[in-house]
Amino acid sequence: MGDFTLDLNEDQLQMQQWVHDFAANVIRPVAAEYDEKEETPWDVIQEAANIGLYSWEAVSNWFADPTGLTFALVSEELSWGCAGIALSLMGTTLGVSGIVGNGTPEQIAEWVPQCFGTADDIHLSAFAVSEPDAGSDVSNLRTRAVYDEAKDEWVINGTKTWITNGGIDKVPTVHVVVASVDPELKGRGQASFVVPPGTPGLSMGQKFKKMGIKASHTAEVVLDDVRVPGHCLLGGKEKLDARMARAREGQSSRVQAAMSTFEASRPLVGAQALGIARAAYEYSLEYAKERKAFGRAIIENQGIAFKLADMKMEIDAARLLVHRACWMGRNGKEFRAGEGSMSKLKAGEVAVWVTEQAIQILGGYGYVREYPVEKWHRDSKIYTIFEGTSEIQRLVIARAISGIRIP
Repeated sequence: MGDFTLDLNEDQLQMQQWVHDFAANVIRPVAAEYDEKEETPWDVIQEAANIGLYSWEAVSNWFADPTGLTFALVSEELSWGCAGIALSLMGTTLGVSGIVGNGTPEQIAEWVPQCFGTADDIHLSAFAVSEPDAGSDVSNLRTRAVYDEAKDEWVINGTKTWITNGGIDKVPTVHVVVASVDPELKGRGQASFVVPPGTPGLSMGQKFKKMGIKASHTAEVVLDDVRVPGHCLLGGKEKLDARMARAREGQSSRVQAAMSTFEASRPLVGAQALGIARAAYEYSLEYAKERKAFGRAIIENQGIAFKLADMKMEIDAARLLVHRACWMGRNGKEFRAGEGSMSKLKAGEVAVWVTEQAIQILGGYGYVREYPVEKWHRDSKIYTIFEGTSEIQRLVIARAISGIRIP
């Protein structure tokens, strides 16, 4: 048994500094511009690809860290630069998580590199779960996948919504779509499918104008008689048939196509929220040390000093929950008390609260766009909504600690 430590190792520190420098020198200078334009930051993605930051090789190295912390460190630093741009860079990893969490080794080897492409031929990926009538309630998806045995093809019809990178056709985009194969089985009758770039019938519906994370593309994905080969069913048909047969016999199953991805991604989403919170805290701290009122720096007033102390404490507490969940996930530890949901819930709500306090500390300056804290506040709010709302996270935790399926 190794000694308990909170120290990062040399590799983690170097990676953290490398990504921080990219966030400071490449992302932050254009963050306000892309927030205003509400466009995908293709030049930033290209620069990230040029240096190897946006690549399957980088992501695989982050996943390979036995502590599970490197990916969280990267997520926090990118989001410290700009959460919207960070999501443009990291949104592809959602599709990757869907493939890795549900696919066979052969499918992972085939599709994951195609989610990124190369620096000379950039690709994206999107993970399509949510629907207009099924956001938090992913067990009631209406998107259907029907097997055409004669052609060994799956035919998919439905509409997905709130999809990061959804429907983009400027570059090849790999869509991972969760669909219902047997609606009577609800979540246990669902499966994940890879829809290769350029597949006929897949198109972008409405592109959403958002309150925050504006540099991240969010849109509807429309699937109209989309046909994909049988091998695009992640995990394979034999495994799906066996799982559904067990479900029909009343046997319990913990495997759900959407939830297996969310369980892996929620702590990393929490790390993104931490980046926003830390950015707002650091800015507020420096502002409070420099801003003079009534003849002294405002940090010399307890009303401001205590606020900053609480901001720092809440951020550090949230980070510990995130790092614990990342370590548990990487080392195969079962989330018995909803630890993944705890980390995302705490970090998301801390980000909203910290950015609100930052606005209060800056006063009127905090409310105007010339200062960045109002943007951080707008960006933070989504972290109490996507990847499971705060209410859903509390439900997951309550069910885990009670052993009761609370409705």
